[in-house]
Amino acid sequence: MTIEKRSQDTIKGSLPYLFSAVSNNTNTPAPLVLFLHGARDRGTDLNVLLTWGFPRFVDTSDSLPYFFAAPQLPEGQTWVERESDVIALLDELIVSHPIDPSRVILSGFSLGTAGAWHIAANYPERFAGLVAVSGRVPQRLEETQLAALKEIPIQIFQGGKDEKLSIDDTQQIVDTLRGVGAKVDFTILSEGDHFIADEVYSDPKLQEWLISQSRQASVAV
Repeated sequence: MTIEKRSQDTIKGSLPYLFSAVSNNTNTPAPLVLFLHGARDRGTDLNVLLTWGFPRFVDTSDSLPYFFAAPQLPEGQTWVERESDVIALLDELIVSHPIDPSRVILSGFSLGTAGAWHIAANYPERFAGLVAVSGRVPQRLEETQLAALKEIPIQIFQGGKDEKLSIDDTQQIVDTLRGVGAKVDFTILSEGDHFIADEVYSDPKLQEWLISQSRQASVAV
C-alpha cells in the first residue's frame, strides 16, 4: 500500500501524521483506524514509525479495507497532553475523506495505549472500538471514567514476559471494566515481551475485528 507522510500546516497545534487510504478508491464510507505510537517513536521523523508495528504492517500490506492514520508526538510529550490535537486530526480526516464516523477504531502501543484509554474515556461517543497493546491504564482515570467505555468493545494484548507491565494489574482493569458492563477481550502472548506489536497487528483475527465494529452495532447490543 501507499502510506503518505502529511502535516496539518493550516491547523494550530497540529501533529504530523502517516495516512493510508482504503485500497478500493470509491466514495463508499469506510472505517478509520487511528493509531498512537509508543515513547521511543517520538520525534520529528515520520519514517521512524514505519520501521515496525502497525504502521509497517499497513505500509507492507497489498490492500486494506480501512483508512489508517498515525500522528507523531514531539520528543518529551504525551498523548494525554495532545488529546485535543488528536481529536482535531480525527475531525479533519472525517471531513476530508469518505470515513464512516460510526466505525472509528482507536489503538495505542505502550505510551500510546495510555493515551488511547484517556481519549476514549473522554470521547466515548467517537469510537467503535479500542485496541490496547502493551500499555497500562493511566492512574488518573477513575472508575466512573472507565464506565464511560462500557459501550466500546475493547481488545487488550500483553506479553507474558513483559517486564514493564504486571499481568495482575491489567487483569484488575479488565475485571473493573467487565464489572461496569464493558465487553473486553484480554489476550496474553505467553512468550511475548513488551514489543509484541508486530505479532498483534498482523493477526488476521484482529484485522477482521477492526472492520467488524460500529457504534450502531455496539449501542444496539
